[in-house]
Amino acid sequence: MEINTIELARRIRLHALEMTSRGESSHIGSVLSVADILAVLYGAVLRINPADPTDPSRDRFILSKGHAGAGVYAALAETGFLPTARLATHCQDGSMLSGHVSHKNVPGVEFSTGSLGHGLPVAAGMAYAARMRRQSHRVVVLLSDGECDEGSNWEAMLFAAHQQLDNLLVIVDYNKLQSLASVQGTLGLEPFVDKWASFGWLVSEMDGHDHQEIRQVLEQASVPDPLGQGRPKCLIAHTVKGKGVSFMEHQVLWHYRTARGAEYQAAWRELAGDAA
Repeated sequence: MEINTIELARRIRLHALEMTSRGESSHIGSVLSVADILAVLYGAVLRINPADPTDPSRDRFILSKGHAGAGVYAALAETGFLPTARLATHCQDGSMLSGHVSHKNVPGVEFSTGSLGHGLPVAAGMAYAARMRRQSHRVVVLLSDGECDEGSNWEAMLFAAHQQLDNLLVIVDYNKLQSLASVQGTLGLEPFVDKWASFGWLVSEMDGHDHQEIRQVLEQASVPDPLGQGRPKCLIAHTVKGKGVSFMEHQVLWHYRTARGAEYQAAWRELAGDAA
């Protein structure tokens, strides 16, 4: 059944706002920047089945920026992997829905993340294992831009290119802000595209909020390397931290701040589409 990914993204944002506020957690800005990417992945691109979450032929998705886990939990709930009512337990004592995404007793989550720089190395290992076993599924990993400060990612990039892991796809959430400041002011990544390409990757850029473009670029990424070199693929998604809430957009404050009271109500109105 075809899913309206724009509506799915709206619901992911609303769920995440409520989850982070209720559980007094943070990272709402980080969730809002990837909500459109998650919606297209879960609603239109990933080969996954909520009725059989461990199907060996499924695509594997790893959220390396695990602090945006509320967005993945919301996407899983909206696509049938878990009851939406369970989202209310996010970051509560005894809940399986921890602040950073966890695979423990959460169907549809492949790997627990939180310490940045671990998702891509694990994904590269999964892609390598799949190729050795002659399995046809893809491994997709979503990185943050600040996470690209981690040397473990660059080691994994070298390994993936050397092993010609064309079943591996990286999406970078390039919202230009990290925990306390801008990416450029912390540790500049530019020329970002050239760096990935120099490591032997096939690189594309996209608007990380344009659903049609996201889907088109993701579908193109499933086509074999046109040069026949088996290059892994990287999609650099230009996004806005806090996307969808005017007073959160481009503001590093909302990496850690929790929306409560009047801020919560204002954000809800904007995301629900009935702002005054």
